[in-house]
Amino acid sequence: MTTARKRLSVGFVLADRFTLSAFANFVDVLRLAADEADRSRPILCEWSVLSHTLESVTSSCGVKVQPDRRLNGGGTYDYIVVVGGLIGDRSVLGREERAFLREQAETSVPLVGLCTGVFILQEAGLLEGYRCCVSWFHHQDFVDRFDRERPVSDQIFVVDRDRLTCSGGHGAAHLAAFLVDRHIGHSAAIKSLNIMMIDGALSGEKPQPGQQSARQPKDPLVKKALLHMQQTIETPRPIDEICEKLGIGRRSLERRFLKDVEATPAKVYLDLRLERALQRLRTSEDSVTQVALSTGFCDAPHLSRVLRAERGLRPGEYRRAQAARPDPEEPAVGVLLAPNRRADVPSTPRS
Repeated sequence: MTTARKRLSVGFVLADRFTLSAFANFVDVLRLAADEADRSRPILCEWSVLSHTLESVTSSCGVKVQPDRRLNGGGTYDYIVVVGGLIGDRSVLGREERAFLREQAETSVPLVGLCTGVFILQEAGLLEGYRCCVSWFHHQDFVDRFDRERPVSDQIFVVDRDRLTCSGGHGAAHLAAFLVDRHIGHSAAIKSLNIMMIDGALSGEKPQPGQQSARQPKDPLVKKALLHMQQTIETPRPIDEICEKLGIGRRSLERRFLKDVEATPAKVYLDLRLERALQRLRTSEDSVTQVALSTGFCDAPHLSRVLRAERGLRPGEYRRAQAARPDPEEPAVGVLLAPNRRADVPSTPRS
């Protein structure tokens, strides 16, 4: 008796030091969509971890995953998913895995890049002529490595014909749900996300949940500086250190910031940290001290003093104002855009 082909078949290729959360989020959506409740039987869809040697692959957190099928083991897949991880100078996929990806592309099997899997696909020449998605956190890394490419860094995933790329994190679950919706059905996709306690399926064009800035720079150098600031919210770097990293003098950087976004680098950096602090105050129950330390302030009084000067109220006042709003997750625009009260309040990053 011939076994019926599954509605959705996915093969995973894991890079050395791959991101475990991206892999787990994606495969869990498939698992939950494949059967009733969470019984996990591969009835409606199936998945395999592929490898040339079948040796275990170590994730970035040290957990190892054992592949269950060889690359050319006779399987037929609707998608091949490449899960990337830590960015380094050495190759994170073997020669055989790279050749396998090219073979799959030649036979029109869609390729999926999760997290920094997009770097792997780009290096293999498999994204030429395609739009691709990169996490905002790795945007500059991608541009530095592939200077002719302009990736999408403000969406959770991008689908361009037979190439699908995802910023990683919980975006991997939403991309998997998109595929489940396409091949199995909408109810199966929603069911999977609900069991994983993810509210609703997000389409690819939804913005990435990372740090967003109200300022939209056009100057490439200002963009690079802004991204470096976003990547170092918890441990702010001196502006001189950022200038050294960018290879530009401080006065030159300040002139370009003033021309492009009408604010100094120090002011933009402080605003990013305050916006992150307000977001934490608005959406978490962390203490003010925890919020302060996670956004580069010395302690709770330091955050309180700067927030009062820049936005007109203290952390406790902000939380009470948010609690009284119909939708407390939405920031009070008047608060976020409040004019500075004093320009001389010290905002020196904690050491």
